[in-house]
Amino acid sequence: MATKPKIAVIISSTRATRFADKPANWFMSKVKDNPDLDFELLDLRDFNLPFFDEPASNLWMPSSDPNAVAWQNKLAEYDGYVFIVAEYNRSITGALKNALDQAYKEWNHKPMAAVAYGAMGGARALEQLRLMAVELQMVPVRSAVHIGGGDFFATSPLGGNQPIETIEDHLQGSLDATLADLVWWTKATVAARAA
Repeated sequence: MATKPKIAVIISSTRATRFADKPANWFMSKVKDNPDLDFELLDLRDFNLPFFDEPASNLWMPSSDPNAVAWQNKLAEYDGYVFIVAEYNRSITGALKNALDQAYKEWNHKPMAAVAYGAMGGARALEQLRLMAVELQMVPVRSAVHIGGGDFFATSPLGGNQPIETIEDHLQGSLDATLADLVWWTKATVAARAA
């Protein structure tokens, strides 16, 4: 049996009080038996990345920091990415921007999807992430899961702190569409990279 493509699910907030673990764990529970893709959770907290301070991107020269190299090597294992996207001041977290900048070649020609959250469903942060993804030669898929408004405040520790499962019926359609997009683009880009 052929090996399924691997997708990294990247938790992009590193704050002690982050909400990200709830949607990340929910997402992982929904994809654990996916017939087309294997998913692995990556937490930016585990990589101890310095602020980007290399002479150039690793597109142009090897990185010197061993933590950056370890991050690049880990990213290279995957055929695509799902970002758990927090919206901070209408953009992505500083930790995620730094993690994106610490690699280049490893992102290329692979799809990216997202589970985004915040008062506005993380829409503004995801819009910016998609622009960055294009520059990094990723393929942003059209669909995404957005947790916003009343659903966000019902499940956030700042609000009702309910489990994500209480709003799952609001998310299932977008989750199905996102996974369908991700499967299609993963298969397409795996084949194209192999050719």
